Amino acid sequence: MPHGRNPENAVICVTTGLLEKLDYYELEGVIAHELSHIKNYDIRLSCVVSVMVGFIVMLSDLFSRALFWGGLNDRDSDSKANGILMIIGLIFLILSPIFGTLMQLALSRKREFLADATAVEFTRNPEGLISALQKLENDPNQLEVANSATANMYIVNPFKKNTKEGKKKSSSIWSTHPSTEDRIEALRNLR
Repeated sequence: MPHGRNPENAVICVTTGLLEKLDYYELEGVIAHELSHIKNYDIRLSCVVSVMVGFIVMLSDLFSRALFWGGLNDRDSDSKANGILMIIGLIFLILSPIFGTLMQLALSRKREFLADATAVEFTRNPEGLISALQKLENDPNQLEVANSATANMYIVNPFKKNTKEGKKKSSSIWSTHPSTEDRIEALRNLR
């Protein structure tokens, strides 16, 4: 889990469970993946995107409040137009946090692919990272300390969601990480 706004102030934390479960080359791949997030300034980018999404939500809220309290009222204006603007403002108020979150999650998934590719560039050993991803994906233990706020800090999605057939569910638009199968396929296709 990388933390820090730039490479000079970054720290990588590794759980004891990860140290116990992975061999040398798998651990090397995971640490290279996390170093890649630092090299690619992913933490800084994530912060900027979060601020931008928050700004859009605040603008939407400000616009909606101005319409609701009559900030755009003009004595000569048509009251139907103000009603339509109020509905549009309400729609933006509701949808802007959803779209902002979806943008953040899509960016996070793309940056995971980039971090995987950069990790292979560091180690020259895609099999170490592939093996680590497979091992972590197939690990039956549930992470009890993981929550939705920290899910993006893990190398794989920390939530074990199984379908009725017992297979892992693929990545969705609400996931912080792409599916492990997609990541492994991308790693195998690197030339």
